[in-house]
Amino acid sequence: MDVRRSFDILPYQLAEFAKTDALAAKINGQWSPLSTQQVQNQANLVSLGLRALGLQRGDKVALISMNRPEWLLADFGIAQIGAISVPMYPSITVEDYKYIFTDAGVKAVFVSDAKLFHKVQEATAGLAIPAENVFTFDKVDGARHFSELLALGQQGNPADLEPLKAAVEPDDLLTLIYTSGTTGQPKGVMLSHDNLLSNCRNSKQFVPVGPQDKALSFLPLCHIFERMVTYIYMMSGVSIYYAESLETVAENLREVKPEIFTTVPRLLEKVFDRIVSKGHEQTGLKHKLFFWALNLGLKYDTQKDQGFVYNTELAVANKLIFSKWREALGGNLRCIVSGGGALQPRLARVFWAAGIRVMEGYGLTETSPVIAVNGYERENNMIGTVGPLINNMEVKIAPDGEILTRSASVMKGYYNKPELTAETIDADGWLHTGDIGELINGRFLKITDRKKEMFKTSGGKYIAPQVIEGKLKEEPLIEQAMVVGANKKYAAALVIPSFPDLKAWCKRHGVSDASNEELVRNERVVKLYNGLVANCNKSFAQWEQVKKIALLPELWTVETGEMTPTMKVKRKVITEKNKDLIEGLF
Repeated sequence: MDVRRSFDILPYQLAEFAKTDALAAKINGQWSPLSTQQVQNQANLVSLGLRALGLQRGDKVALISMNRPEWLLADFGIAQIGAISVPMYPSITVEDYKYIFTDAGVKAVFVSDAKLFHKVQEATAGLAIPAENVFTFDKVDGARHFSELLALGQQGNPADLEPLKAAVEPDDLLTLIYTSGTTGQPKGVMLSHDNLLSNCRNSKQFVPVGPQDKALSFLPLCHIFERMVTYIYMMSGVSIYYAESLETVAENLREVKPEIFTTVPRLLEKVFDRIVSKGHEQTGLKHKLFFWALNLGLKYDTQKDQGFVYNTELAVANKLIFSKWREALGGNLRCIVSGGGALQPRLARVFWAAGIRVMEGYGLTETSPVIAVNGYERENNMIGTVGPLINNMEVKIAPDGEILTRSASVMKGYYNKPELTAETIDADGWLHTGDIGELINGRFLKITDRKKEMFKTSGGKYIAPQVIEGKLKEEPLIEQAMVVGANKKYAAALVIPSFPDLKAWCKRHGVSDASNEELVRNERVVKLYNGLVANCNKSFAQWEQVKKIALLPELWTVETGEMTPTMKVKRKVITEKNKDLIEGLF
């Protein structure tokens, strides 16, 4: 059976490997599964319910929720009638919701809980979205519950959906994804069924899973990366279990024992830092063994067999130390797919050494998303790169180093923004990614920086801030960093300590406990961080080195406006908020 439209995934899974636990979520402390047949039936009820409300082909329906089965039921239900889903981050502002509802012309909204329902109420005030077209997945006072939509659907006939489904073409618009970006208003990326499914078909071979496997899902489904991987899971017969929240991921991994999950680098960094801090708590022989194994792991190389002695030592380390890491991640984990940002090579090395294969990939919302991904086999995985290109993907490097790409996965354009579309996709169909990179050995793509984020010092030297920031964040005591210095004599950085780790360091070194504000002004702490930065500087040329730093007491977050929902720093916002502090560094 051919999967030509997103919703064809359901009958395909039903025909090839009907699951008893196609999707599962924890309800009242118990994992509650939905079978493939139940998913198909409920998606049909969503479609019929939306039709009963008067929604037509081409209408836009917003989806605002953390990951749960209802997200997928709504997604497929919207698509089956030829309507267009507009997934949105639960963490964005009321102003952003209002802008997107208006720009997209949203006619109905699915929202998960009471908090988000009230945000949506505020955002829809004065807009032409009827209150009866807003449905909540949780029961919320004063709101229509998802079950009411399903009940509406039960009054219809599933046979009536067949002509509606048949009318949907692979090139029709499936979804409108508004990317926050680090500047300006959100842009609506138009992706067709074929954009997304061509990316699934060409990435599927890289994902080593099948009908016997389970995945834990916690990256937001409104992000194209998790949604595309979800479609691959379903086309491969993988059971999908939804984590209760980001806080419970560790616990849910132990309960579900998945073979795979996808993540962003920041989460892996936190897992690694937690493991290392536990290593520091060990004493005597256990402490020595832990750091011997860790140092062994940091030397791991997928592209090189390091000989009998190294391999023997690694086998011992795996038995004594790394087996406990695997157990903490559920015990069955075969691989982790990492995307959405640059992964520190040391993390890939140490997880591979521990028998957990990390597959770092790269792409954009505009490319549905994958352009390249490191494979599960060593020969297709080069640490420090984002891997070989997926099938049917063209890439060329422009004279200025920018990565250009062309494929069936490239978006139809930006909604209501023809000029911006023409700027991004040239007359020959090449999408300009805005990233700088190179091909290693003619095969492995390596990203070196964002074109727009590179800056020039007053001495005329170019600095790539992301690379330096990545190096700084390798230090467990550094949580966040942003390099500054455009048109200045040298580079400087705003640095935010990892306060739990810093407080543990203070305890060990006799520095009295204090508030974050007091700690960042403490002479010994300032001296410590200057030393950490000086150590990182050894990796860089003279003109790239960070000459001065300012320590900040508060983390940058999505809620306070300094981070995008995908955890990228909003440089303009941070620069504006810390204008005087930055000036003082020069």
